[in-house]
Amino acid sequence: MDLLGINERKEKEKEIRRKDIIDAAERIFFTKGYDNATMNDVAKEAEFSKRTVYVYFSSKEQIYFEIMIRGYKLLIGMLKDDLQKEKACNAIEEIRQIALTLYRFSKDYPEYFKAIMEYENGELDFQKRVPDQSREECYALGEEILGHLINVLEKGMKDDSIRSDLDVVKTALVLWACMIGVFNIAKRKANYIKNYHMTTPEELESAAFQLIIRSIQTENRGNER
Repeated sequence: MDLLGINERKEKEKEIRRKDIIDAAERIFFTKGYDNATMNDVAKEAEFSKRTVYVYFSSKEQIYFEIMIRGYKLLIGMLKDDLQKEKACNAIEEIRQIALTLYRFSKDYPEYFKAIMEYENGELDFQKRVPDQSREECYALGEEILGHLINVLEKGMKDDSIRSDLDVVKTALVLWACMIGVFNIAKRKANYIKNYHMTTPEELESAAFQLIIRSIQTENRGNER
């Protein structure tokens, strides 16, 4: 075997080990919780020494970023598939589809959704032990999702279904924050909402979506509805 072949095999082995460690970390973080998990737990689950785990990852925070990256990639794949399948006839319907996809993601992949929520609501990206590469990849994936919303808003402004006086980027950020916030509350406070307000999580989500849409659609669009 030539030198190139040996190097390729070594790289492939590294990738396999790296994946095995992330897989093990997922099982640990998703069962014990991120805060309660340790690098010792991850090493034991992966059946590697702690030293080996540190060869591939500098910290628990970095591994968590890798898990969030998996979640973001999965969500982006779902968004692309759903938008392609449904072929929304206008911007409002496309925003509705994005919200439905995020809802489905939260139901089908609750642990990835939780990981993204903790990232969105915290300051993990400012941890010094998170390498720039992991942080930047996470940022890039988040920006890709935001880019979907920006494109839809711009489309809506062109077809006069969305108010043209809105700042596109700020509105996209608010839409994203509102959607993940509502889904998070509906999930975490489901019993409280049902028992004290006689409202199902689905009803809360629907009402929130209607409120969000009314705040950004044009008067003409509002009169049509």
